[in-house]
Amino acid sequence: MVDDPWGLWDLLRPDEVAILLTGFDAPWWVAGGYAIEAFVGRAFRDHGDTDIGLLRGDQLTIQAHLNAWDLHAADPPGTLRPWPRGETLAPGVHDIWARAGPGQPWRFQLMLNGSDAGDWVFRREPRVRRPLDSCVWRQEGIPYFAPEVQLLFKAKAPRPKDEADFEAALPLLAATQRTWLLHALNLAEPASPWRSRLTGTA
Repeated sequence: MVDDPWGLWDLLRPDEVAILLTGFDAPWWVAGGYAIEAFVGRAFRDHGDTDIGLLRGDQLTIQAHLNAWDLHAADPPGTLRPWPRGETLAPGVHDIWARAGPGQPWRFQLMLNGSDAGDWVFRREPRVRRPLDSCVWRQEGIPYFAPEVQLLFKAKAPRPKDEADFEAALPLLAATQRTWLLHALNLAEPASPWRSRLTGTA
């Protein structure tokens, strides 16, 4: 378990989440550090949570699928509250925390993503977009967020774990992945020091 200001965590592994989401008829994917580790092919750091991505338009579908779970919305800038059945979350709410019941440890987070006409859309810069199918790859049947897309989320204010993810993934990124991430950073995070690393100038 991992200590957290909002309670204890007892993480579900990606394969356990995949079992839980069997029958969920909408796109979803493992995100965060687990997505980077799957791409790298080895475990290299601890995890404080398990992030699962899905489209914002599918939020009530996942709520119904997880009807036996205790779900909380993370209202910015730092309020965690119960998510009532049937409530469509405001555009500024991106995270949903899940646990088996009140007082139980948190097991995973749902991360809501924007979309438009079959494209995934980056919420901090809508000019950054690409076909949703190209944002997800599979390993042993489990969908994972593409590493270059996941790194974009981590580039704004990298924490030590984000830097570790970037360092581990960078040598393995294909030229097309580097090019896409650099273009996305130029649009969304032009101050990111990762830009020079992607071009080999630092």
